[in-house]
Amino acid sequence: MPLVQISLWPGRSDEVKEKMIAEVTEVVSRTSGAPPEAVEVIIHEVPKTNWGMGGKPFAKTHPE
Repeated sequence: MPLVQISLWPGRSDEVKEKMIAEVTEVVSRTSGAPPEAVEVIIHEVPKTNWGMGGKPFAKTHPE
């Protein structure tokens, strides 16, 4: 069934991630017709040092 993968910088609380999982599940279930219990959501927390754009790591361009 549907699998949604979300990549984010670390730093969000467990409560925020729980809400994100619930809301993404609801939208994917509603739009795909899959039952909510069949929707899988994976959140990947990628450090800014491992994520870059324009040839530069975000740790250098977005240090906050």
